[in-house]
Amino acid sequence: MPPSQKNLPQKTQDIHVLGDKTQWIATCSILENRSDWLRNSAHCLELSQHDIAHCGIMKAQSPFEILRYEQSGTFLLVCLDGMGEILCEGSWKKIHPGFACLLPPWITNAFHTISDTTWEFAWVRYSESRERNPIVSINSPIFGKFEGTSLKSAIEGLNAEAITEASPSIMNLWTEIIHHNVMRFAQPYRADDRLWKLWRTVESSPSFPWSLISLSEKACMSSEHLRRVCSKELGRSPMQQVTFIRLEKASRMVSMTDEKIETIARAVGFGSVQSFTTTFQKWMGRKPSDFRL
Repeated sequence: MPPSQKNLPQKTQDIHVLGDKTQWIATCSILENRSDWLRNSAHCLELSQHDIAHCGIMKAQSPFEILRYEQSGTFLLVCLDGMGEILCEGSWKKIHPGFACLLPPWITNAFHTISDTTWEFAWVRYSESRERNPIVSINSPIFGKFEGTSLKSAIEGLNAEAITEASPSIMNLWTEIIHHNVMRFAQPYRADDRLWKLWRTVESSPSFPWSLISLSEKACMSSEHLRRVCSKELGRSPMQQVTFIRLEKASRMVSMTDEKIETIARAVGFGSVQSFTTTFQKWMGRKPSDFRL
C-alpha cells in the first residue's frame, strides 16, 4: 500500500513502480524520448493528430504505484476489471469496473493497486502545454460511469495494427475511435474557452484580490453571465472557483515545498493563516499540515 496523501513525498520526485508481475500493451506517438517502461512499445504517428502521447491496457499487480506531481497532459483511466485507488483532492478514491477517471494536466496525479488483486485498466495519455486549452478546463479529477469495451477494443486494435501491417489508414481509424471515446466522457466538462483563459489567469495570480467584477471584466462577459456559465459548467460560483484554484495551488505548495504555512497563505491570496486554515480544512477535508511530513 502506498503512502496516504498526508505523507506523500514532500519534494518533486515522481514515483513509478510497476512490479514484476504487471503486464501491459502500449502504443506511442513518438519514437524519441520514451520512458524506459515504454521503450519497447508500438509506434503510431497518427496518435499525434490528437496530441495523444500514448495509450494502452495494463494488468497491474502489487507492488504497483504511480505518482506524478505535475503531469503535463490529460490522462483518462478506465477501470476494466478488479479495483484500484486514485488520489482525488486529498484522499484516495476507489475506482471499480464500469467507471472512469479523467485526470487534468498540471495537478498531482497518483494511483495504485489494492493488496494483491489484479487491476486491469485502459489509459489514454495526452501531451499538452499551458498555452493551449486542454481536454477539460477544470483542475480536479472527474469520476463517472463509463463503459470501456469500445475503448479497450480500439486500443487493442491499434496496437495489433501498429506491430503488424502498420497501415496508416487503419491506424487513423483506430486513433479516431480512441479519441472519440475520451471526448465522449469529457464532453460535459468542456468549458467555454473564455473560462479556461480566465482560470489560467487566476491560477497565475492567486494572490490578486479577485472579485466578481474583476473576473467578469477579465472574461469579457457580464457578471450575471459569468455566474450562469460557471454554475452550469463547473457547479460553482465564480468566487468559489477562485477559492478552489487557490487551495489546489496551496495543497501543491504544502506537499512539494518547505515554505511556511503563513507564506503559502499569503501567496494564494489569504489575509491570515487562520482564514486560510479554516477554508482549507473545509474544502480539502483536512488541515494544511496534514499534507506535509
